Amino acid sequence: MTRTATQRTTTSWIPLAVLATAQFLVVLSTSIVNVALPQIRAGLDLSDTGQAWTVNAYVLVFGALLLPGGRAGDVYGLRRVFLLGTELFAASALGAALAPTAIVLIACRAVMGIGAALLAPTALALVLTLYSGRERRGTALGVWGAVSGAGGAAGVLLSGLLTSLYGWRAVFVVMVPLALAVLVATRLLVGADRPRGGSLDAPGAVTVTAGLVALTYGLSGPWPLAVIGLALLGLFVVLQSRAAEPLLPARMSVVAVPNVLMALLGAVWLGLFYFLPLYQQRTLGYSPLEAGLTQLPLALMITLSSWVTGKVSGRGVLPAGLLVLAAGLAWLSRTPADGSFLADLLGPTLLIGTGLGVAFVRLTAMSSTGVPAADNGLAGGLVNATRQIGGAIGLSFLTLLPSFGAAFLACAALTLLISALSTRKA
Repeated sequence: MTRTATQRTTTSWIPLAVLATAQFLVVLSTSIVNVALPQIRAGLDLSDTGQAWTVNAYVLVFGALLLPGGRAGDVYGLRRVFLLGTELFAASALGAALAPTAIVLIACRAVMGIGAALLAPTALALVLTLYSGRERRGTALGVWGAVSGAGGAAGVLLSGLLTSLYGWRAVFVVMVPLALAVLVATRLLVGADRPRGGSLDAPGAVTVTAGLVALTYGLSGPWPLAVIGLALLGLFVVLQSRAAEPLLPARMSVVAVPNVLMALLGAVWLGLFYFLPLYQQRTLGYSPLEAGLTQLPLALMITLSSWVTGKVSGRGVLPAGLLVLAAGLAWLSRTPADGSFLADLLGPTLLIGTGLGVAFVRLTAMSSTGVPAADNGLAGGLVNATRQIGGAIGLSFLTLLPSFGAAFLACAALTLLISALSTRKA
Protein backbone atom coordinates (compact mmCIF):
# COMPACT_ATOMS: atom_id res chain seq x y z
CA MET A 1 0.00 0.00 0.00
CA THR A 2 1.12 3.59 -0.61
CA ARG A 3 1.98 5.55 2.51
CA THR A 4 -0.05 8.73 2.16
CA ALA A 5 -1.92 10.77 4.73
CA THR A 6 -5.14 10.68 2.69
CA GLN A 7 -5.38 6.96 2.04
CA ARG A 8 -8.47 5.39 3.61
CA THR A 9 -8.57 1.79 2.37
CA THR A 10 -6.19 -0.93 1.16
CA THR A 11 -6.36 -4.12 -0.83
CA SER A 12 -3.48 -5.70 1.08
CA TRP A 13 -3.99 -7.89 4.14
CA ILE A 14 -0.48 -7.24 5.46
CA PRO A 15 -1.51 -4.21 7.59
CA LEU A 16 -4.22 -6.38 9.15
CA ALA A 17 -1.59 -8.94 10.16
CA VAL A 18 0.50 -6.24 11.86
CA LEU A 19 -2.45 -4.66 13.69
CA ALA A 20 -3.87 -8.03 14.69
CA THR A 21 -0.51 -8.95 16.21
CA ALA A 22 -0.71 -5.80 18.34
CA GLN A 23 -4.18 -6.81 19.52
CA PHE A 24 -2.85 -10.29 20.29
CA LEU A 25 -0.25 -8.69 22.56
CA VAL A 26 -2.89 -6.66 24.41
CA VAL A 27 -5.04 -9.72 25.15
CA LEU A 28 -1.98 -11.85 25.84
CA SER A 29 -0.85 -9.42 28.51
CA THR A 30 -4.13 -9.91 30.38
CA SER A 31 -4.02 -13.70 30.52
CA ILE A 32 -0.33 -14.57 30.41
CA VAL A 33 0.19 -13.81 34.10
CA ASN A 34 -2.61 -16.07 35.33
CA VAL A 35 -0.75 -19.39 35.32
CA ALA A 36 2.39 -17.67 36.61
CA LEU A 37 0.57 -16.13 39.61
CA PRO A 38 1.62 -18.84 42.10
CA GLN A 39 5.29 -18.37 41.16
CA ILE A 40 5.00 -14.57 41.19
CA ARG A 41 3.36 -14.77 44.60
CA ALA A 42 6.16 -16.89 45.98
CA GLY A 43 8.95 -14.91 44.30
CA LEU A 44 7.78 -11.45 45.36
CA ASP A 45 5.86 -12.42 48.53
CA LEU A 46 2.50 -11.26 47.16
CA SER A 47 -0.59 -11.12 49.36
CA ASP A 48 -4.01 -12.21 48.05
CA THR A 49 -4.73 -8.56 47.25
CA GLY A 50 -1.37 -8.12 45.53
CA GLN A 51 -2.00 -11.22 43.45
CA ALA A 52 -5.34 -9.85 42.24
CA TRP A 53 -3.80 -6.45 41.46
CA THR A 54 -1.08 -8.04 39.35
CA VAL A 55 -3.98 -8.71 36.97
CA ASN A 56 -6.20 -5.74 37.78
CA ALA A 57 -3.52 -3.02 37.64
CA TYR A 58 -3.25 -3.71 33.92
CA VAL A 59 -6.93 -4.35 33.25
CA LEU A 60 -8.16 -1.37 35.25
CA VAL A 61 -5.78 1.27 33.89
CA PHE A 62 -6.23 -0.11 30.39
CA GLY A 63 -10.01 0.04 30.61
CA ALA A 64 -10.15 3.44 32.30
CA LEU A 65 -7.97 5.15 29.66
CA LEU A 66 -9.43 3.55 26.53
CA LEU A 67 -11.94 6.32 25.81
CA PRO A 68 -9.36 9.13 25.88
CA GLY A 69 -6.88 6.82 24.13
CA GLY A 70 -9.28 6.18 21.27
CA ARG A 71 -10.31 9.80 20.95
CA ALA A 72 -6.64 10.88 21.00
CA GLY A 73 -6.19 8.74 17.90
CA ASP A 74 -9.01 10.58 16.12
CA VAL A 75 -7.64 14.00 17.11
CA TYR A 76 -3.89 13.51 16.70
CA GLY A 77 -3.67 10.65 14.21
CA LEU A 78 -4.41 6.95 14.64
CA ARG A 79 -1.00 5.70 13.52
CA ARG A 80 0.91 8.24 15.63
CA VAL A 81 -0.95 7.34 18.84
CA PHE A 82 -0.68 3.62 18.04
CA LEU A 83 3.10 3.88 17.78
CA LEU A 84 3.35 5.78 21.06
CA GLY A 85 1.26 3.15 22.82
CA THR A 86 3.37 0.33 21.43
CA GLU A 87 6.57 2.01 22.65
CA LEU A 88 5.15 2.38 26.17
CA PHE A 89 3.97 -1.22 26.15
CA ALA A 90 7.39 -2.58 25.20
CA ALA A 91 9.26 -0.48 27.79
CA SER A 92 6.91 -1.40 30.65
CA ALA A 93 6.97 -5.10 29.76
CA LEU A 94 10.74 -4.99 30.14
CA GLY A 95 10.34 -3.18 33.46
CA ALA A 96 7.93 -5.87 34.72
CA ALA A 97 10.41 -8.58 33.76
CA LEU A 98 13.10 -6.91 35.86
CA ALA A 99 10.85 -5.87 38.78
CA PRO A 100 12.58 -6.45 42.16
CA THR A 101 9.45 -5.96 44.29
CA ALA A 102 5.70 -6.40 44.09
CA ILE A 103 5.13 -2.63 44.05
CA VAL A 104 7.42 -2.18 41.04
CA LEU A 105 5.74 -5.07 39.22
CA ILE A 106 2.24 -3.67 39.80
CA ALA A 107 3.42 -0.19 38.72
CA CYS A 108 4.87 -1.61 35.49
CA ARG A 109 1.64 -3.46 34.86
CA ALA A 110 -0.21 -0.15 35.22
CA VAL A 111 2.09 1.50 32.65
CA MET A 112 1.51 -1.44 30.33
CA GLY A 113 -2.17 -0.62 30.70
CA ILE A 114 -1.51 2.95 29.57
CA GLY A 115 0.34 1.72 26.49
CA ALA A 116 -2.40 -0.79 25.71
CA ALA A 117 -5.05 1.93 26.10
CA LEU A 118 -3.34 3.91 23.35
CA LEU A 119 -2.58 1.07 20.95
CA ALA A 120 -5.70 -1.13 21.22
CA PRO A 121 -8.41 1.35 20.14
CA THR A 122 -6.24 2.92 17.45
CA ALA A 123 -5.36 -0.51 16.05
CA LEU A 124 -9.05 -1.41 15.76
CA ALA A 125 -9.82 2.02 14.29
CA LEU A 126 -7.12 1.54 11.66
CA VAL A 127 -8.68 -1.82 10.76
CA LEU A 128 -12.15 -0.24 10.45
CA THR A 129 -10.68 2.52 8.27
CA LEU A 130 -8.54 0.32 6.01
CA TYR A 131 -11.22 -2.36 5.46
CA SER A 132 -14.45 -0.43 5.03
CA GLY A 133 -16.44 -2.67 2.64
CA ARG A 134 -18.96 -5.00 4.31
CA GLU A 135 -17.39 -8.23 3.10
CA ARG A 136 -13.80 -7.15 3.72
CA ARG A 137 -14.68 -5.67 7.10
CA GLY A 138 -16.42 -8.92 8.05
CA THR A 139 -13.30 -10.88 7.13
CA ALA A 140 -11.04 -8.44 8.96
CA LEU A 141 -13.16 -8.55 12.12
CA GLY A 142 -13.22 -12.33 11.91
CA VAL A 143 -9.43 -12.33 11.96
CA TRP A 144 -9.50 -9.71 14.73
CA GLY A 145 -11.81 -11.86 16.83
CA ALA A 146 -9.77 -14.99 16.20
CA VAL A 147 -6.57 -13.28 17.29
CA SER A 148 -8.22 -11.61 20.28
CA GLY A 149 -9.86 -14.79 21.47
CA ALA A 150 -6.84 -16.95 20.90
CA GLY A 151 -4.70 -14.44 22.78
CA GLY A 152 -6.47 -15.26 26.02
CA ALA A 153 -5.95 -19.00 25.72
CA ALA A 154 -2.49 -18.63 24.19
CA GLY A 155 -1.51 -16.53 27.19
CA VAL A 156 -2.32 -19.41 29.49
CA LEU A 157 -0.40 -21.85 27.27
CA LEU A 158 2.68 -19.62 26.91
CA SER A 159 2.60 -18.82 30.60
CA GLY A 160 2.65 -22.50 31.47
CA LEU A 161 5.53 -23.24 29.11
CA LEU A 162 7.63 -20.22 30.02
CA THR A 163 7.03 -20.46 33.75
CA SER A 164 7.96 -24.14 33.82
CA LEU A 165 11.11 -23.65 31.75
CA TYR A 166 12.42 -20.22 32.73
CA GLY A 167 10.41 -18.84 35.66
CA TRP A 168 7.72 -16.17 35.90
CA ARG A 169 9.84 -13.28 34.60
CA ALA A 170 9.90 -14.92 31.17
CA VAL A 171 6.18 -14.21 30.68
CA PHE A 172 7.02 -10.50 30.49
CA VAL A 173 10.30 -10.87 28.59
CA VAL A 174 8.56 -12.63 25.70
CA MET A 175 6.35 -9.63 25.00
CA VAL A 176 9.24 -7.21 24.48
CA PRO A 177 10.54 -8.48 21.10
CA LEU A 178 6.97 -9.00 19.87
CA ALA A 179 6.10 -5.38 20.67
CA LEU A 180 9.28 -4.13 19.03
CA ALA A 181 8.51 -6.17 15.90
CA VAL A 182 5.04 -4.59 15.74
CA LEU A 183 6.62 -1.15 16.13
CA VAL A 184 9.03 -1.65 13.23
CA ALA A 185 6.44 -3.32 10.98
CA THR A 186 3.93 -0.53 11.56
CA ARG A 187 6.41 2.16 10.56
CA LEU A 188 7.25 0.24 7.38
CA LEU A 189 3.91 -1.22 6.33
CA VAL A 190 0.99 0.79 7.75
CA GLY A 191 0.38 4.11 6.05
CA ALA A 192 -0.06 7.32 8.03
CA ASP A 193 -3.58 8.72 8.35
CA ARG A 194 -4.82 12.29 8.43
CA PRO A 195 -5.78 13.44 11.96
CA ARG A 196 -9.32 14.73 12.37
CA GLY A 197 -8.01 17.66 14.36
CA GLY A 198 -9.81 19.52 17.11
CA SER A 199 -9.07 19.10 20.80
CA LEU A 200 -9.21 16.36 23.40
CA ASP A 201 -11.84 16.90 26.09
CA ALA A 202 -9.46 17.07 29.07
CA PRO A 203 -12.10 17.54 31.83
CA GLY A 204 -14.08 14.64 30.42
CA ALA A 205 -10.99 12.44 30.13
CA VAL A 206 -9.94 13.17 33.72
CA THR A 207 -13.36 12.59 35.27
CA VAL A 208 -14.17 9.38 33.39
CA THR A 209 -10.71 7.94 34.06
CA ALA A 210 -10.72 8.83 37.76
CA GLY A 211 -14.31 7.68 38.11
CA LEU A 212 -13.69 4.28 36.56
CA VAL A 213 -10.52 3.71 38.61
CA ALA A 214 -12.22 4.70 41.88
CA LEU A 215 -15.33 2.63 41.16
CA THR A 216 -13.45 -0.53 40.29
CA TYR A 217 -10.94 -0.22 43.12
CA GLY A 218 -13.72 0.56 45.58
CA LEU A 219 -15.64 -2.57 44.60
CA SER A 220 -12.68 -4.73 45.62
CA GLY A 221 -11.61 -2.75 48.71
CA PRO A 222 -12.62 0.48 50.43
CA TRP A 223 -16.28 0.94 49.45
CA PRO A 224 -16.33 4.75 49.87
CA LEU A 225 -14.11 4.91 46.80
CA ALA A 226 -16.85 3.20 44.80
CA VAL A 227 -19.25 5.97 45.86
CA ILE A 228 -16.69 8.59 44.82
CA GLY A 229 -16.28 6.78 41.51
CA LEU A 230 -20.03 6.90 40.85
CA ALA A 231 -20.07 10.61 41.71
CA LEU A 232 -17.20 11.29 39.28
CA LEU A 233 -18.96 9.35 36.53
CA GLY A 234 -22.08 11.43 37.20
CA LEU A 235 -19.96 14.57 36.87
CA PHE A 236 -18.59 13.18 33.60
CA VAL A 237 -22.13 12.89 32.23
CA VAL A 238 -22.87 16.51 33.21
CA LEU A 239 -19.64 17.75 31.64
CA GLN A 240 -20.38 15.88 28.41
CA SER A 241 -23.71 17.63 28.05
CA ARG A 242 -21.96 21.02 28.25
CA ALA A 243 -18.71 20.42 26.36
CA ALA A 244 -18.22 21.88 22.89
CA GLU A 245 -16.27 18.77 21.81
CA PRO A 246 -17.29 16.07 24.30
CA LEU A 247 -15.17 12.96 24.76
CA LEU A 248 -18.30 10.84 24.31
CA PRO A 249 -20.70 12.73 22.02
CA ALA A 250 -24.41 11.94 21.96
CA ARG A 251 -24.15 10.48 18.46
CA MET A 252 -22.35 7.45 19.94
CA SER A 253 -25.65 6.35 21.51
CA VAL A 254 -26.18 4.36 18.32
CA VAL A 255 -23.82 1.72 19.76
CA ALA A 256 -24.94 1.91 23.41
CA VAL A 257 -26.60 -1.52 23.56
CA PRO A 258 -23.74 -3.50 21.97
CA ASN A 259 -21.30 -1.87 24.38
CA VAL A 260 -23.42 -2.79 27.41
CA LEU A 261 -23.47 -6.37 26.17
CA MET A 262 -19.71 -6.27 25.63
CA ALA A 263 -19.24 -5.09 29.23
CA LEU A 264 -21.18 -8.11 30.47
CA LEU A 265 -19.18 -10.40 28.19
CA GLY A 266 -15.98 -8.88 29.58
CA ALA A 267 -16.92 -10.08 33.06
CA VAL A 268 -17.43 -13.60 31.70
CA TRP A 269 -14.22 -13.46 29.67
CA LEU A 270 -11.92 -12.29 32.44
CA GLY A 271 -13.59 -14.51 35.01
CA LEU A 272 -13.02 -17.60 32.87
CA PHE A 273 -9.34 -16.94 32.20
CA TYR A 274 -8.72 -15.98 35.83
CA PHE A 275 -10.42 -18.93 37.55
CA LEU A 276 -9.80 -21.77 35.09
CA PRO A 277 -5.98 -21.93 35.54
CA LEU A 278 -6.39 -21.57 39.31
CA TYR A 279 -8.89 -24.46 39.42
CA GLN A 280 -6.55 -26.62 37.35
CA GLN A 281 -3.52 -25.92 39.55
CA ARG A 282 -5.05 -25.68 43.02
CA THR A 283 -7.77 -28.34 42.78
CA LEU A 284 -6.59 -30.74 40.07
CA GLY A 285 -2.88 -30.37 40.90
CA TYR A 286 -1.79 -29.47 37.37
CA SER A 287 1.65 -28.01 36.84
CA PRO A 288 1.84 -24.65 35.03
CA LEU A 289 2.86 -26.49 31.86
CA GLU A 290 -0.07 -28.92 32.09
CA ALA A 291 -2.51 -26.08 32.74
CA GLY A 292 -1.18 -24.28 29.68
CA LEU A 293 -1.32 -27.28 27.36
CA THR A 294 -4.93 -28.04 28.25
CA GLN A 295 -5.90 -24.59 26.90
CA LEU A 296 -5.03 -25.58 23.33
CA PRO A 297 -8.51 -26.91 22.43
CA LEU A 298 -10.06 -23.74 23.84
CA ALA A 299 -7.70 -21.54 21.80
CA LEU A 300 -8.36 -23.51 18.62
CA MET A 301 -12.14 -23.31 19.02
CA ILE A 302 -12.07 -19.57 19.68
CA THR A 303 -9.93 -19.06 16.58
CA LEU A 304 -12.09 -21.28 14.36
CA SER A 305 -15.44 -19.93 15.51
CA SER A 306 -14.25 -16.32 15.21
CA TRP A 307 -13.07 -16.92 11.65
CA VAL A 308 -16.33 -18.57 10.64
CA THR A 309 -18.49 -15.96 12.37
CA GLY A 310 -16.82 -13.20 10.34
CA LYS A 311 -18.17 -14.82 7.18
CA VAL A 312 -21.79 -15.58 8.18
CA SER A 313 -24.81 -13.42 8.92
CA GLY A 314 -28.16 -13.75 10.62
CA ARG A 315 -29.91 -12.38 13.71
CA GLY A 316 -29.85 -15.71 15.49
CA VAL A 317 -26.09 -16.26 15.34
CA LEU A 318 -25.21 -14.20 18.44
CA PRO A 319 -27.94 -15.54 20.78
CA ALA A 320 -27.18 -19.10 19.70
CA GLY A 321 -23.46 -18.65 20.30
CA LEU A 322 -24.14 -17.25 23.76
CA LEU A 323 -26.34 -20.22 24.64
CA VAL A 324 -23.50 -22.54 23.66
CA LEU A 325 -21.13 -20.50 25.84
CA ALA A 326 -23.53 -20.67 28.80
CA ALA A 327 -23.87 -24.44 28.42
CA GLY A 328 -20.09 -24.86 28.48
CA LEU A 329 -19.71 -22.68 31.58
CA ALA A 330 -22.50 -24.52 33.40
CA TRP A 331 -20.83 -27.83 32.58
CA LEU A 332 -17.49 -26.51 33.80
CA SER A 333 -19.07 -25.35 37.10
CA ARG A 334 -19.14 -28.96 38.35
CA THR A 335 -15.39 -28.59 39.13
CA PRO A 336 -14.89 -32.08 40.60
CA ALA A 337 -11.84 -32.42 42.85
CA ASP A 338 -10.85 -35.63 41.07
CA GLY A 339 -11.73 -34.41 37.58
CA SER A 340 -9.87 -35.43 34.44
CA PHE A 341 -9.15 -33.52 31.26
CA LEU A 342 -11.09 -35.81 28.92
CA ALA A 343 -14.16 -36.24 31.12
CA ASP A 344 -14.46 -32.84 32.79
CA LEU A 345 -12.51 -30.19 30.85
CA LEU A 346 -12.39 -30.99 27.13
CA GLY A 347 -16.13 -30.88 26.43
CA PRO A 348 -16.83 -27.67 28.34
CA THR A 349 -13.87 -25.82 26.85
CA LEU A 350 -14.90 -26.76 23.30
CA LEU A 351 -18.35 -25.27 23.90
CA ILE A 352 -16.89 -22.22 25.64
CA GLY A 353 -14.42 -21.59 22.82
CA THR A 354 -17.17 -21.79 20.21
CA GLY A 355 -19.42 -19.38 22.08
CA LEU A 356 -16.69 -16.86 22.92
CA GLY A 357 -15.57 -16.60 19.31
CA VAL A 358 -19.11 -15.95 18.09
CA ALA A 359 -19.89 -13.41 20.81
CA PHE A 360 -16.70 -11.40 20.48
CA VAL A 361 -16.84 -10.99 16.70
CA ARG A 362 -20.55 -10.20 16.62
CA LEU A 363 -20.44 -7.64 19.42
CA THR A 364 -17.30 -5.97 18.02
CA ALA A 365 -19.02 -5.59 14.63
CA MET A 366 -22.22 -4.27 16.22
CA SER A 367 -20.19 -1.77 18.26
CA SER A 368 -18.92 -0.04 15.12
CA THR A 369 -22.10 -0.19 13.02
CA GLY A 370 -23.45 3.25 12.21
CA VAL A 371 -20.43 5.12 13.59
CA PRO A 372 -18.99 7.92 11.39
CA ALA A 373 -15.47 7.31 10.08
CA ALA A 374 -14.18 10.31 12.04
CA ASP A 375 -15.19 8.51 15.26
CA ASN A 376 -13.52 5.17 14.51
CA GLY A 377 -10.91 5.74 17.20
CA LEU A 378 -13.57 6.52 19.77
CA ALA A 379 -15.61 3.48 18.71
CA GLY A 380 -12.53 1.30 19.12
CA GLY A 381 -11.84 2.81 22.52
CA LEU A 382 -15.43 2.45 23.68
CA VAL A 383 -15.84 -1.23 22.83
CA ASN A 384 -12.48 -2.07 24.38
CA ALA A 385 -13.26 0.05 27.44
CA THR A 386 -16.61 -1.59 28.10
CA ARG A 387 -15.09 -5.06 27.84
CA GLN A 388 -12.15 -4.28 30.10
CA ILE A 389 -14.05 -2.31 32.74
CA GLY A 390 -16.83 -4.87 32.69
CA GLY A 391 -14.17 -7.52 33.22
CA ALA A 392 -12.52 -5.68 36.12
CA ILE A 393 -15.81 -4.96 37.89
CA GLY A 394 -17.06 -8.48 37.24
CA LEU A 395 -13.87 -10.04 38.60
CA SER A 396 -14.21 -7.96 41.77
CA PHE A 397 -17.59 -9.58 42.42
CA LEU A 398 -16.64 -13.06 41.22
CA THR A 399 -13.70 -13.25 43.63
CA LEU A 400 -16.21 -12.90 46.49
CA LEU A 401 -17.87 -16.21 45.59
CA PRO A 402 -17.02 -19.26 47.73
CA SER A 403 -15.68 -21.61 45.06
CA PHE A 404 -14.46 -21.95 41.49
CA GLY A 405 -17.68 -23.77 40.62
CA ALA A 406 -19.79 -20.88 41.91
CA ALA A 407 -17.75 -18.44 39.81
CA PHE A 408 -18.24 -20.48 36.63
CA LEU A 409 -21.96 -20.87 37.35
CA ALA A 410 -22.27 -17.11 37.86
CA CYS A 411 -20.55 -16.60 34.49
CA ALA A 412 -23.06 -19.00 32.89
CA ALA A 413 -25.99 -17.05 34.37
CA LEU A 414 -24.49 -13.79 33.14
CA THR A 415 -24.10 -15.26 29.65
CA LEU A 416 -27.78 -16.25 29.61
CA LEU A 417 -28.64 -12.65 30.46
CA ILE A 418 -26.50 -11.39 27.55
CA SER A 419 -28.24 -13.86 25.22
CA ALA A 420 -31.67 -12.70 26.31
CA LEU A 421 -30.75 -9.04 25.84
CA SER A 422 -29.10 -9.68 22.48
CA THR A 423 -32.21 -11.11 20.84
CA ARG A 424 -33.50 -7.58 20.24
CA LYS A 425 -30.26 -6.26 18.79
CA ALA A 426 -28.54 -9.20 17.00
